[in-house]
Amino acid sequence: MDKLKILIVTNEIDPFLKITSAADVISMLPQGLQKKGHEIRIFMPKFGVINERKNRLHEVIKLSGINIKVGSEEKPLTIKVASIPNARLQVYFLDNEDYFKRKCIFKNEEDEYFSDNDERAIFFCKGILETIKKLNWSPNIIHCHDWMASLIPLYIKTHYKDDPVFKESKIVYTIYNNDTGNIKMSENFTDKVKLEGVPKELLEQMQQPSFSEFHQRCLSMADAVILGDPAAEQTKGSYPNGEAAYFDAELPNFIESHIDLYRRILN
Repeated sequence: MDKLKILIVTNEIDPFLKITSAADVISMLPQGLQKKGHEIRIFMPKFGVINERKNRLHEVIKLSGINIKVGSEEKPLTIKVASIPNARLQVYFLDNEDYFKRKCIFKNEEDEYFSDNDERAIFFCKGILETIKKLNWSPNIIHCHDWMASLIPLYIKTHYKDDPVFKESKIVYTIYNNDTGNIKMSENFTDKVKLEGVPKELLEQMQQPSFSEFHQRCLSMADAVILGDPAAEQTKGSYPNGEAAYFDAELPNFIESHIDLYRRILN
C-alpha cells in the first residue's frame, strides 16, 4: 500500500489555533505526509476564539445537520472547513453552540477547567466518526493528538469495530506534556459516553474514574503511542506493548519515522 489515508484529530493546529507549541508540530506533520503522496484529512473543534472571517471558514452544508447524542440529549453538529495557507490541505472544524461558542478554550476566566469538558470530548469524537462515515472515506490510520481525541480508540475498538468504514483502521495516539490531571469528569460520565457495542463491564470499570485513569484506559486501546514531548507522562502499563515512541520534530527523519510506524502497525 503506497498511498495511505490518514485522519488527523487534534485540539489545535497552526495557523488556526495555537494553545501550545504542539500546534506547530501538528501542522508540520500532515503537510509533510501530504508531500510524500499520502491523503490527509484533519479535524478539530471550532472553538469560539477562532476567527471565522480571518481564517475564511465556511460551512459544509452537506455534512452539517447530524445530531450527536451525549447522554440523554442530542446536540446538532455543524461542519466548517478552511485551508491551511500555502498548502492544499483542508481542516474540518466541528461546531456546536453549547460546546464551542464560548471565548475560552478549556478553562473559564478563573482558570478552572469547564465542568462539561468531558461532554465536549464525547461530542467531538462521536461527531468526527459520524462525519467520516458520511464522507464514506476509510482511513488506514487515525492519528489522535491530545486528550480531546481520547475517546476515539474506545469507540473504534468497540462500537465501530465492524463498520466497513473503520474495520481496517489502525489508531496512533500522541500524548503531550500538559496539565490534564484536573479535568473534571461528570458523575454520570459512563451514561454519556456509552454507545451500542461498548462492553458493559468496560463501562463499569469507568465508574467515577479520574481523568488520568480514563485516559490510560483509552491509550491502551490504541495500536501505537507516541510521546509528543519526551517529558510527557509515561504510564507504560497503558501503552501497547508497554512502550511509546518519541520522534524529535527537529530531526530530518521526523516524517519518515511516522510513516514507518504507520506501515508497521498496518502490517
